[in-house]
Amino acid sequence: MKVDLVDNKGNNTLVQVMKDEIKKGSKIAVASAKFSMNVFQELKKTLAKGESFRFLFTEPTFYQQEIDDNHQFKLVKRKGQQLDLEGNQFEIPLRNQIQSKQIARDLSEWINQHAQFKTILGQVSYPKQIMIKNKTDEDVCIQSEIEFTADGLGITSSNRQASYTVMKEAMGVTQNMLAEFDSLWQDETKSKEITEEVLRQLDAFQKENAPEWLYFVTLYNIFSENLEGLSEDNIIKEGTKFKDTVIWNKLYPFQRDGVVGMIDKMEKYNGCILADSVGLGKTFSALAVIKYYELRNDRVLVLCPKKLRDNWAVYTQNDKRNVLNEDRFNYDVLNHTDLSRESGMSGEIRLDTVNWSNYDLVVIDESHNFRNNNAHKGRLTRYQKLMQEIIKKGVKTKVLLLSATPVNNKMNDIKNQIAFITEDNDQALQKEGIDSIEQTLRSAQAAFNRWTSLPAPKRTTEEFLNMVEQDYFQLLDLLTIARSRKHIEKYYNVKDIGSFPNRLKPLSIKADVDTKKRFVDMNEVNERLESLSFSIYQPMKYVLPHKRKYYEELYDTRVKGGQSTFKQTDREFAVAALMKVNLFKRLESSIHSFRLTLEKLVVRIEGTLQTLQLQNQTYSEQYDDTELDDEHLEAITVGSDKVQIHLNDIDALKWAGDLRADLATLKDLLQQATQISTDRDAKLEQLVKLIKEKIENPINPGNKKVIIFSAFADTVKYLFDHLSERLLNKHIHSALVVGSGANKCTLKGIRVQDINDILMNFSPKSKERFKVDNKRTDEIDILFATDCISEGQNLQDCDYLINYDIHWNPVRVIQRFGRIDRIGSTNTQIQLVNFWPNMELDEYINLEERVKGRMKILNTSASGEEDILDTSSKEMNDLEYRRNQLKALQNDVLNLEDVSGAISITDLTYTDFKSDLSTALKSYKKELAVAPKGLYAVISNADLPEAKPGVIFCFKQHKEVAVESNSLAPYILLYVTDEGKAFIHYTHAKKILDAYRKLTLGKQQPELNSVEWFNQQTNDAANMEHYQNLLQQSINIIKDKQEEVGFESLFSFGSNTLRGQLDLGDDEIELISFIVVKDEA
Repeated sequence: MKVDLVDNKGNNTLVQVMKDEIKKGSKIAVASAKFSMNVFQELKKTLAKGESFRFLFTEPTFYQQEIDDNHQFKLVKRKGQQLDLEGNQFEIPLRNQIQSKQIARDLSEWINQHAQFKTILGQVSYPKQIMIKNKTDEDVCIQSEIEFTADGLGITSSNRQASYTVMKEAMGVTQNMLAEFDSLWQDETKSKEITEEVLRQLDAFQKENAPEWLYFVTLYNIFSENLEGLSEDNIIKEGTKFKDTVIWNKLYPFQRDGVVGMIDKMEKYNGCILADSVGLGKTFSALAVIKYYELRNDRVLVLCPKKLRDNWAVYTQNDKRNVLNEDRFNYDVLNHTDLSRESGMSGEIRLDTVNWSNYDLVVIDESHNFRNNNAHKGRLTRYQKLMQEIIKKGVKTKVLLLSATPVNNKMNDIKNQIAFITEDNDQALQKEGIDSIEQTLRSAQAAFNRWTSLPAPKRTTEEFLNMVEQDYFQLLDLLTIARSRKHIEKYYNVKDIGSFPNRLKPLSIKADVDTKKRFVDMNEVNERLESLSFSIYQPMKYVLPHKRKYYEELYDTRVKGGQSTFKQTDREFAVAALMKVNLFKRLESSIHSFRLTLEKLVVRIEGTLQTLQLQNQTYSEQYDDTELDDEHLEAITVGSDKVQIHLNDIDALKWAGDLRADLATLKDLLQQATQISTDRDAKLEQLVKLIKEKIENPINPGNKKVIIFSAFADTVKYLFDHLSERLLNKHIHSALVVGSGANKCTLKGIRVQDINDILMNFSPKSKERFKVDNKRTDEIDILFATDCISEGQNLQDCDYLINYDIHWNPVRVIQRFGRIDRIGSTNTQIQLVNFWPNMELDEYINLEERVKGRMKILNTSASGEEDILDTSSKEMNDLEYRRNQLKALQNDVLNLEDVSGAISITDLTYTDFKSDLSTALKSYKKELAVAPKGLYAVISNADLPEAKPGVIFCFKQHKEVAVESNSLAPYILLYVTDEGKAFIHYTHAKKILDAYRKLTLGKQQPELNSVEWFNQQTNDAANMEHYQNLLQQSINIIKDKQEEVGFESLFSFGSNTLRGQLDLGDDEIELISFIVVKDEA
């Protein structure tokens, strides 16, 4: 007898022992817990010499014994068990040779002829060993903790330290041990045949895969942990009774998924931005999150725009209109503007005694209103108050932000919103691979700026995705939940959620001002307004030179930590520009609104001229800002709010001259406007015709409802005053909603001070009126409203919406339409009507551009940020772009994500891919869980001709080395061409997934022509040399980063992209799957 020690080093390996000792006619018996096909590949020629091969799994495999109710053993099949036939982590280099199909084929053939597999059952234990019974030579027995794997036999290195004992003898020891093995092998109560099961598992390596299946396998590897953690049961804590609440049971499936996702992000990262598209019910989703935290005894604050206060407050009241009454919501509601107030009441809350630092959760509705942080003289901004007093002070505060447009026109818009979640800690997401949030947003902004300078046809979302760095995707993916209307329609069953109504082509109407056509042409009005200096708003401009310094010190505001100054003169210049535009917008809205504003202006200028004749008086600046948009208001309140200048310090002569010049023009316009009576109002007549047509020919049976929106309260009051009687004579009730206590209604018994009461009677189905008042049957059919109801309201009983004036921001138009364009609508179709000013689109755009230019100056200097949107060089491009935007609005109803020029967050996250996987898991969860590594499929580029012939590889990284700009870590996607060049680099993972998806989704069967081509090229996958080379080149690209990724980084500080080779060994990048793209041409 000879005993050797084998340490699996060099040639002293178990695999070498087997090669040396297996002779012709040898009988081989192996007992081990693992069987690797890579061992077969190495020993293929050796094993062919043997007469038989028996393999016993030393742990129950495929079957196990259990004790039944009668205390008898019964055999039970183990469902879904998968053998690691492709080997363990030490066999990665072997797997990466992509020969598993050929190996599996050879192995299956050999098993059918020579091999048999059995498994131990029940409580039996048997030692791991290899026995070789030779006909003439010595027998060999190897006993130890042997695994029949590449590392176990020394084909690859391993982490095992001890040596194996190899016994060669002819004395019968091996024969005795074989007798024990045979005894167990023959005993059906202790072992069971599983050769067929092993062969079935080998089939998975040999079959041709459908492209869609491979896409799902790849997604499963990348995202499954992410999704598995996102199950309701994992996230919603037991004992909260959350699932019994009214709000949870009112949600659609997609809203529930969103709520679970939000809670997950809030627990992990302290906050979340819900950026679902308009009309998807963000308010209810947020209420569910609030209830979840209230059940955990958290104190909650809701901050919302003043106009939406009642929307939120109603759910906290013991009121019949509160459809969630049983949930007993108990949160506080404050307005955004309350953050700027030190005292007084807001609803029932006393602002000077609020314990700001004691809120566990803050929900901010329309959070994009916090995107600016403009400096104020002598007080905290809203943003600073929220950050310092609520979020950073006192108890740890979670933040939920709601906005359909968190990114408006700057990638940086989201910066302040993210800062609330991270408590302004730039490194808060370092563990997730984002070293600096500031730097991530900055480089995204740089990409956005380059993108906006492209010619209009190239300025596509796809082009932007190519230009932006991956960590921006990662950042948004971590902190936002954003689903578009298209996404919901695609991934959720319409039966479960109801469908969206069909949008009819919008009607565009260009109305004249005057039926007699005697009023000045719109272009001329615009020119006259342009010629005005609006010096009434610019007193600082006329301060005498020797007094300027005194007033600058008084009213200029230090910004950016004192590094720069926001001048009061700049502010006044911008305000004058705004007021000029405001005047034109009012004419565009209605001649009545235009006249009222002119009257106020004339009175004000005349009053100022009188004041200037007095001595020893002080001039106080004041604005009539009641009619400006929130964002414009924000601009005006930058800097010092109250400016007082002693008249002795003003150049009264010069100022009076400029005021008189303006006054003459304004009086002339006023005189013309006054001549146009209601009978001559051409636009009003056009509206009357539209309403009449709609009532007489409804677009849905019996539906007479219409909403008329205007940006100005003066306009809607005028419309209501002149049309409500006419409508009532036809037995049609109407209402006016302006939000500031001046609401009116022709339907008796309505509390007009309460917007919700009016809206409930306008849209009784969506507002569930029957629960509050089941006797009332009459309804309001025509609603005249300002933008106080353009957000956060479900008015889907209505099917016809008129924009009496067009808002310059298409987002506002979409938000208005979102009141009736909602999921689950009972209307089959809906109509949008837009009134446009009667002038050429180009003129209209030019006017807008001039204003934007001035506003830009204002915002930049006010925040102290460099002008990230300096568009001077792109002026022509932007005009072209805007023209396309407005034209699109004339011809189509746009989705928020379709507004060109607005990049939607939905485009910037992996939501669609995760949803594809969620859908796949419903059908293939078990199969995906056991799919082997290294699978491939072949697809032609017929559906995506721009996809170059090559391979998309999916790898997994097994070493803690930061692969920069890889948002899918530890997984790496790389699309290489047939020449081995990076076609889409791993730094553009989303772009690769987009291509993958377009190529494969829906292809549920192998593409026979492509498969046939591939098998001819590779001799039925036996000769994979070309693909082995591409895989090696791909690993080199990952290691060396041979790509222009360096170009971006040269222009962004703090980046070390060009740092040379990544320290990754060959066993540290594992092939997960690959898809071969064939050129259809």
